[in-house]
Amino acid sequence: MKIVYIMINLENKNIIVTGASSGIGEQIVSTFSNLGANIILISRNNEKINKITNSLRNKYIKQKFQSYELDISKYDNTEKVFLQIIKKFQVIDVLINNAGITSDNIIARMSKDQWNNVIDTNLNGTFNCTKFSSKQMMKQKFGKIINISSIIGQIGNKGQSNYSASKAGIIGLTKSLAKELASRNITVNAINPGYIETNMTKKMNEKQRSDFLNLIPLKAFGKPTDVAFLAAFLSSDLSNYITGETINIDGGIAI
Repeated sequence: MKIVYIMINLENKNIIVTGASSGIGEQIVSTFSNLGANIILISRNNEKINKITNSLRNKYIKQKFQSYELDISKYDNTEKVFLQIIKKFQVIDVLINNAGITSDNIIARMSKDQWNNVIDTNLNGTFNCTKFSSKQMMKQKFGKIINISSIIGQIGNKGQSNYSASKAGIIGLTKSLAKELASRNITVNAINPGYIETNMTKKMNEKQRSDFLNLIPLKAFGKPTDVAFLAAFLSSDLSNYITGETINIDGGIAI
């Protein structure tokens, strides 16, 4: 039997990445650039995404890169930016809803602003970006939407009721939209990262790291590249028959 190896290819695909200036989002941008994609970077950190974008343009001269400063929780501003993106790029192949924030506190001490800010960015922001990109995808009759949720949206966590609720909402949104958009050849999937090596884990002391590692059957934190390569697979033609799925990448926490 002949074995055929198929590599992930994102050449000429126009891919929007929110939260593109740091952590998992920045790694997704780097990985997707290596795979040939044209990337639209969205972040509230204008200085950082401009720096990343200029670096990518110098390195990958045959690809297109464009950055937009945007707070995705703002409905009207998000609509304006997405109209600009559609006018410039014509086609949106993939939307990756990665932007997210935390503001931790136990429920008795959590302020209204802490609750609203996390819900507004993580859940409402995902709605905003999805609404305005899916309109274009429906016209095209194809597209892929990938929502970066979290294992915390599945199993919960003390002091993160706002974050957990926002990420659980994204999982429900993913499943509903997968059914709603399937007739237009648009797939919608979610990724649930567990504890990934980012600035958050780097700030932990040894006891905190040990406590978290004890929760993980594989006894290791994940890497941003683990999430980026899964997102790349879901963005590629290799995943055309996958929709409505929530894929954990957590070292086994949810077992």
